[in-house]
Amino acid sequence: MTRLVRIQTPKGPRPGMVVGETIHACADPFAETLHPEEVLMPLREASLLPPTVPSKIVCVGRNYAAHAAEHGADVPVEPMLFLKPPSALIGAGAAIELPPSSSQVEHEVELAVVIGRRARRVRSEEALEYVLGYTCANDVSARDFQRKDGQWGRAKGFDTFCPLGPWIVTDLNPSDLMLRAWVNEELRQKSRTSLMVFDVPTLVAFISEIMTLEPGDVILTGTPEGVGPLRPGDTVRVEVEGIGVLSNPVRARP
Repeated sequence: MTRLVRIQTPKGPRPGMVVGETIHACADPFAETLHPEEVLMPLREASLLPPTVPSKIVCVGRNYAAHAAEHGADVPVEPMLFLKPPSALIGAGAAIELPPSSSQVEHEVELAVVIGRRARRVRSEEALEYVLGYTCANDVSARDFQRKDGQWGRAKGFDTFCPLGPWIVTDLNPSDLMLRAWVNEELRQKSRTSLMVFDVPTLVAFISEIMTLEPGDVILTGTPEGVGPLRPGDTVRVEVEGIGVLSNPVRARP
């Protein structure tokens, strides 16, 4: 199991590999075999960026029956897809900025799948062979716009509305992982990926039948029940078992 990061350095962003409490250089995180290279810095001193630079972020709506129920919505018979722009990405520790035009911004803990090699029309039984690894995601959503607009581009697409990280973990079985989300010290979401309506292999196969997935692309697999509001001054933490915790402060947009 390997932890892959992207960090900010004086010479710009660099990919890296976490070894113990140290970050080593990693020339190509998509290589078939990964090897740590020279030491870059201690992990505690690193400014962590989103761990991948995707061409697209494909999201899945209502993939937990209990979350669909809390919004009075039906469970879809096929995966329900929408997109977030890459410009929504932020890394661990960066601030989620609440737009003044929305009065109801909410958190959503999700398992994120990071694609490792080009996937086009793959079968579900081979889909995991195309996955580099997994990370934590927070699908921040302006719920009032989601209801008002009828489609979700605006509600899900604001800058800072896709915290991702802190790193990508390889060689992880995604079938039954604990998901949790806290706002400040209040536990709001707790569920398991085994309760997803459509599992990871099904999602990769379904999406790759529609659009080609490129290395670094991200699939957000849906959120369980318990979503709730964010306010300026809050800190939201989302956790996926086997990966770690992604923490972000919340502030009003300057």
